[in-house]
Formats: sequence, C-alpha cells, structure tokens
Amino acid sequence: MNMNREILRIALPNIVSNITVPLMGIVSTAIAGHWGTDSAATIGALAIGVSIFNFIYWNCSFVRMGTSGLTAQAFGAGDYAECTNMLCRAMAVAGVMGVVMLVLQYPVGELALWAMNGSQMTRDYYFARIWAVPAGILLFGFNGWFTGMQNAVIPMATAITVNVIHVALSLWFAFGLDMGIVGIAYASVAAQWTGVALSALLLRVRFGHLLTAVEWSKVFDLQPLRTFFTINRDIILRTLCIVAVYTFFTGASARMENQALLAVNTLLLQLFTLFSYMNDGFAFAAEALTGRFIGACDLKALRRSTTGCILWGIAVSALFVGIYLIGWRQLVGLFVDGARDDAAEIVELAGRYIGWIIIIPIASAMPFIMDGIMIGSTRSRIMRDSMFWSTAAYFAIFYAGEPLIGNNALWLAFTLYMFLRGVLQYFMTHRLRDIYTQVNG
Repeated sequence: MNMNREILRIALPNIVSNITVPLMGIVSTAIAGHWGTDSAATIGALAIGVSIFNFIYWNCSFVRMGTSGLTAQAFGAGDYAECTNMLCRAMAVAGVMGVVMLVLQYPVGELALWAMNGSQMTRDYYFARIWAVPAGILLFGFNGWFTGMQNAVIPMATAITVNVIHVALSLWFAFGLDMGIVGIAYASVAAQWTGVALSALLLRVRFGHLLTAVEWSKVFDLQPLRTFFTINRDIILRTLCIVAVYTFFTGASARMENQALLAVNTLLLQLFTLFSYMNDGFAFAAEALTGRFIGACDLKALRRSTTGCILWGIAVSALFVGIYLIGWRQLVGLFVDGARDDAAEIVELAGRYIGWIIIIPIASAMPFIMDGIMIGSTRSRIMRDSMFWSTAAYFAIFYAGEPLIGNNALWLAFTLYMFLRGVLQYFMTHRLRDIYTQVNG
C-alpha cells in the first residue's frame, strides 16, 4: 500500500471542501455590500447573523467528529453492520438536535440577537436561516460517516454542490426578487437541504451494497451508545474551550487602546485560517486512517499513517512559513481596500505583528494532525484534557504578559496555546505508544 497516496486520497478532497467555505462567505458579503442603499448596515447585519450560526454549527460539529472515528474502526474491522448502526446513530442524534433547535429558535434567537445587538435586518435573516440548521447538522453526520468509510470525494462533491446552489440562489433571491440578506438566508436553506438529499442519494449509490438491514435493538444498544455519547461529551467540552479562546481573542483585541488593532488582529487571524484549512485536510486523513488501521489491527500501517500525516502537516507548515515570509504584504492587501485613508496604517501596523503569523504554522504543525489521530483512535478524553490545559495556559500567559508587552501578549498566548495542544496530546499518549497498543488491545 502506498501510504502517501492513501493520505492524499483523503486529504486533498477535504482541502477542496474547506476552501469552499471562505469563498461562500466572500460571495455573500459581496452580495450584501451591493444590495440596498446602506452597504455598511447590510454587511454588518449579515456579519452578526453569520456569527450566530457559526456559533450554533461549531457547537454541533461533535456529530461529525464523534461519528468519524467509531465508523473508521468498524470499517477497518470489516464490521459493516456496525457501520450501518453508526450511520443510524449519527442521523438519529442529528435529527433530534435539529428538531430541538427549531423548537428553541425563538428563545435562542432573541438571546443571541440581544447579546450581539442585532438589528431588525439581522432578526429577519436569523428566522429565515434557522430552517437550514437541521440540514446542516444532518450533513455533519453524513460527512463524519463518509470520512470514517474512507471516502472524502462524496463530502467534497456535496460541499461544492451546496456552495454553487447557495451562490446562484443568493444572487437570484437578493437581486432578482429583491429580498436582500433574507434571500441569502433562504438560499442557505435550499442549498443545505439539497446537500442532504444529494448525500442520501450518493450514500445509496456508493455504499448501498455494504449497508445491512437495520437492527434497531443494536443501534440503541446501551454500550455503543454510551461510548458514542462519552466521545461527544468530551468533544463538546473541547469545542467550548475553542469558542472561548477565539471569542476572547476578538474581545481582547477590541479592548486594546489602539482601536486599529482589532482590524489588524482579525485580518492576521484570517491568514492563520488559510493555513488551518490546508492542515485540516491532513487531520481528516489522520482520523480516517487511524481508525481504519486500529479496526483492522494493522500496526505497521497504523505507524506509517500517523508518521506520514505528521510529516505532511510539517511540510504544509513549512510551505506557509515561506508564503508568509515572502508574500505577507500581498496577502494583507487582499483584505484591505487600498483606497481607504487608513489602509497604509493598517498594513504598517500588521507588519509589526506579522512575525507571529510566520511562527504560528511552526507551532501549529502538530495540533491539527494530533486531533485527527485522537478522533480516529477515539481518545476524546485526551483531546479534552489537553485542551483544558492549553486554554488555561492561554489565559494565564495573556494576563501575565499584557501589562508588559500589550498586543504581543495576545499573540504569544495564542501561539503557545496552539503549540501546547499538539505537544500535550503527543506526550499524554506516551509518544503515541498508547495509540499503537490499541491494535493489540
């Protein structure tokens, strides 16, 4: 088996899928900016609405991660009945969560709109797009299951289809029907449910021959359900830490004496996000292959896959260090309107902190890949505990350093937070030896 080919077979489609996410956001923002007479108000309303749904989806993403590792292990063991059971469990959990979100849409929406000072335009957007949430959660379940089944092409095809439909319908609804950002919201509803239908169709076409008759007593058997929910509980707690770190990063930036630092920090964080989309593709490969080879009890292939994914993560990090060293001004220019009066100030201020963006890919070479290995090996407790310690270090470093070095303390805290996530997981598994013993366990 050519391990590099196996890694790239899963990683590359996931990278393409990841890239579609910011592209859809860019198009939506451009539509909002060109609709109506007050572009700033429309863009602001859309940004708040999108933030609310990002928070919802981020906290529901455990459905994908909790499904992926368990499915991959069953697939590696050739237990297709358990693969079918995992699909049913994922769909059942996703369906219940979707219904709960619809039932609670008013109290959740009113609280979020109050907390973020949303306008009436944002309110209209929220109550239109909320009908896409059940579909979005179902897609988490589908994509986690497909990843566990070693198939990254179906999630890629679905992501591309969803985003193409979203863009086309957004243009039609916003301008053709003059619905503004509410049209963008309804476009999301139509696109997400189309994605669910397409996933179900491709599931039948590609995996219909492997799916066994559903034995509901086994689907809802307490032991596998307990394992599934324990993993998901740990992932939820981990996700809350991530949300706390990123939310605090934005809030701390806004409280800095120089108000331009909020824009600069947000912009530089976008550059980090470009790197994370690339490395996440190899993290997905790590979770799929780790689970598969543990299930197959293939220690040699497991070692080769974990080593290969880590090396690919390091290679991507080195690539982005070079990109940021050579082309950071050009990248910053993509996010800054050169015609604005403060453009030169923002670029100059970004230059003072660009060193952190050059360092972060090095510090972040391990955590994404280690997350994938932990998901594939269902070591969710280690993911959770390492995140707790890293988050605690993040806040401690910031509060200790902020009076001395200001904004640099925020970046130092974030960089070490990323570094610690990977290092702690590596050593908490005794340099991955605990993962390898699962093959014999």
